[in-house]
Amino acid sequence: MKLIEIVESFMKSRIWTGLVVLPGLFCFWAAALLANDTAPISGEPPKLLLLKHYNEKQDITGWLMSEKLDGVRAYWDGKYLISRQGKRFAVPAWFTQNFPPFALDGELWLGRGKFSETVAIVNRLEPHDGWRELGYYIFEVPNQSGGFLARLSVLEDYLGRFPAPYLHIIEQVPVRNNDHVKQSLQNVIHSGGEGLVVRNPKVLYAVGRSDQALKVKLKQDAECTVRGYTLGNGKYTGQVGALLCRLTDGEFNQLSADQRIIKIGSGLSDAERKLPPQIGALITFQYSGLTKTGLPRFPVFLRIREDRVD
Repeated sequence: MKLIEIVESFMKSRIWTGLVVLPGLFCFWAAALLANDTAPISGEPPKLLLLKHYNEKQDITGWLMSEKLDGVRAYWDGKYLISRQGKRFAVPAWFTQNFPPFALDGELWLGRGKFSETVAIVNRLEPHDGWRELGYYIFEVPNQSGGFLARLSVLEDYLGRFPAPYLHIIEQVPVRNNDHVKQSLQNVIHSGGEGLVVRNPKVLYAVGRSDQALKVKLKQDAECTVRGYTLGNGKYTGQVGALLCRLTDGEFNQLSADQRIIKIGSGLSDAERKLPPQIGALITFQYSGLTKTGLPRFPVFLRIREDRVD
């Protein structure tokens, strides 16, 4: 795409209405899009199971609980390792040696509190030895029949015959009661973890956001895509005041398309205000409940989910 075409497309977009973008930021945005033209061609994003938020009033006794790993989600389609946005990871052949010919869903994980280091490893465009530090931790075996444990057992049986050193199945613990979940969450947070996932072991595999698979965290979080910026004031004059983001589909379904653009100003560091997440970047933000109109209340920027863009 030519630069003038990029400019014209942006000028015609709905987001441009009422939006102030600094010349320097606009050049940053345009250059990022031009650079992305040379990136590897993306395929269709995989259809994935997505989590809803846990409500402690819900009785989940007998469900299965695991740590929510703070890594980069990856889908193995039987041949390639693919990101949530459909981009193939430049993974070394030795890393995926003995991976099964069927689909897997999990996290590329380096360890607690090492999300940024994980992103730096997996987003390089050529295979490299940094992958030796990672593991691929599986929480789902898609498209298999039966309940959750039956699906995981397909992978367990396979690994019994074809060991794969970088492939791991995330431990699942039966939930005794809701207090068990609360105490387990405190233990994980105290150890530097992110949270928990609880799942109904009886349900069949399905994609989309499910109330049978829930994330348990001290604060609510969600994702959105950066679509623009607003102008900063006072000490932030000449920098970004807030990110204009579009909420991802599948969450906040009560909102219309026009309501799905939100502003996120809190949580940005001075460096991020000078050089903000690119247009198209997927970011995670935290919030405290919903407003009367169903918008996330007090959204706070947390981090870029992946530093690749749409």
